[in-house]
Amino acid sequence: MRACAREGWPARIRAVISNRPDAAGLGFAAANGIETKVVDHRQFDQRDSFDAALAQEIDRFEPDLVVLAGFMRVLTDAFVAKYAGRMLNVHPSLLPCFPGLRTHQQALDAGVRVHGASVHFVTPTLDHGPIVAQAAVPVVAGDDAAALATRVLKVEHDIYPRAVRWFIEGRLSIEGERVALTPSEPQWLFADIAGEGA
Repeated sequence: MRACAREGWPARIRAVISNRPDAAGLGFAAANGIETKVVDHRQFDQRDSFDAALAQEIDRFEPDLVVLAGFMRVLTDAFVAKYAGRMLNVHPSLLPCFPGLRTHQQALDAGVRVHGASVHFVTPTLDHGPIVAQAAVPVVAGDDAAALATRVLKVEHDIYPRAVRWFIEGRLSIEGERVALTPSEPQWLFADIAGEGA
């Protein structure tokens, strides 16, 4: 929302929809005049019935793009197919490394020296899909999962709005497993130890 206003994107946020009634994003959205809705997954016995209810709410707003953030539910293949090519996700690792949960601990356990975040188009395979942008952060001595998560979150906040803007501007095209950006500009970010772009 802030990037949209600051950079004058030709777009507006239609709604914030969550499966968790206590999600912080709902309060932020409401305070900024954005419509909110909760589709509580605990009210559904089956994943496909939850996904159908979620899709019904999404479609009420007729979005050009669905942006996932902190959405910790595995979506059905039918739901993903419905929004193919117009649903983005941010994942706290340099995909294809460390999909799923506990990514920061996975990175520490693997002994990697570089970790990061990826923005990708959503496909039926969990934490997989054509990568739009990535940001790398160093793993430093003394890091624990919480410290690494804080550093990665900072770069997520850099690359995710950038990727959304590129989509809005019509600059992204999916070519097989790759995403082309036209005109070209860096689709990656390297951060220094403090987590600032470098």
